[in-house]
Amino acid sequence: MNELEARAALMRAADVGDPIMGRLLDHCGAHDTVTVIQKGIIPEPFATNESREALLQRRLRRWLARLEIADPAADLTAGEQAGARLIIPGDQEWPTQLDQLGHGRPIGIWLSGTADLRFSCLKSVAVVGARAATSYGVHVASEFGVGLSETGWTVVSGGAYGIDGAAHRGALAADSPTVVVLACGVDISYPSGHHNLFAAVRDQGVIVSECPPGVPPTRGRFLIRNRLIAALSRGTVVVEAALRSGALNTAKHALALDRHLAAVPGPVTSDMSVGCHHLLRERKAICVTSPEEMIDLVGALGDDLAPNRRGPILPRDSLSEPTRRVLDAIPTRASLGPAAIAVAAGVDLPTTLSALGSLSAAGFITRTPTGWRLQKPSP
Repeated sequence: MNELEARAALMRAADVGDPIMGRLLDHCGAHDTVTVIQKGIIPEPFATNESREALLQRRLRRWLARLEIADPAADLTAGEQAGARLIIPGDQEWPTQLDQLGHGRPIGIWLSGTADLRFSCLKSVAVVGARAATSYGVHVASEFGVGLSETGWTVVSGGAYGIDGAAHRGALAADSPTVVVLACGVDISYPSGHHNLFAAVRDQGVIVSECPPGVPPTRGRFLIRNRLIAALSRGTVVVEAALRSGALNTAKHALALDRHLAAVPGPVTSDMSVGCHHLLRERKAICVTSPEEMIDLVGALGDDLAPNRRGPILPRDSLSEPTRRVLDAIPTRASLGPAAIAVAAGVDLPTTLSALGSLSAAGFITRTPTGWRLQKPSP
């Protein structure tokens, strides 16, 4: 049994993200780990590091029962027939940032799609949020998907209804790859309503799972897969989230991995934004309101700065300080002579006369037989 087949077998034996399996793999390697499970004997150095040896023995028996019915060659064949491929640590396409998960690193990852996972995740942002998203949240997630993709950043999300789906569609609309991380086999469309979306992702991006082909989703797998969403990206932005939300679980993993975490504020009356506001209030997340601000947060220092926002530029903004003071001293209805205007503005008479000429030429004021007054706005 080669390394690929050994890891394919272990993916059937262990639960996703099992840290005990991860420690055993790091200690023994994939091929020897299979042998250890088959013999039922934990290596001595590994056993002495575990205080609950009885738990380990139960875990070994569970792994052995699953390993006996595993058929890694059949899994690899089935994956190939479904257009999927299995990558393992050390492969060229393996994203090295996953190694930061330590013992919780995936045993292997199944991929389905045309994009290269490692290359796609070099510049990537996780966009996550509520399934029961509001129209506001869907709009914002779509804008983030388009904006990030148009500037060369890959959108990573979980393929769920609501925020996830909107972010993926935004990325696809910008003709950029997007990464969907599933809690089931890559050959299963879950949710089923996203079958066409996943088909488009396979053509333009890549679907990711640490579950073998045919494995159905479970509640526990959704929470565990969230660590992959956080680990694959440079930063995570929570667009909408209730106080109890899977998106906050992804945010927790991002913080644990020391990745950038951002949140989009929403209406204070919306239950779907309470989780975002909680992250901001607890100073766990940075407030972002646009894709540019998110790129500013996760991008290269000095190279990906968001433009400074400012209000609309008004004609008065170009006036000098003395000229603005003269303009403020001119009445709307009545008229004043230059001397009276100079006194009201606190400006000397020559400066006032110069300002009056400039303001008249610019259309701010008009001359009357008795002096100067503001120009009436055009109807």
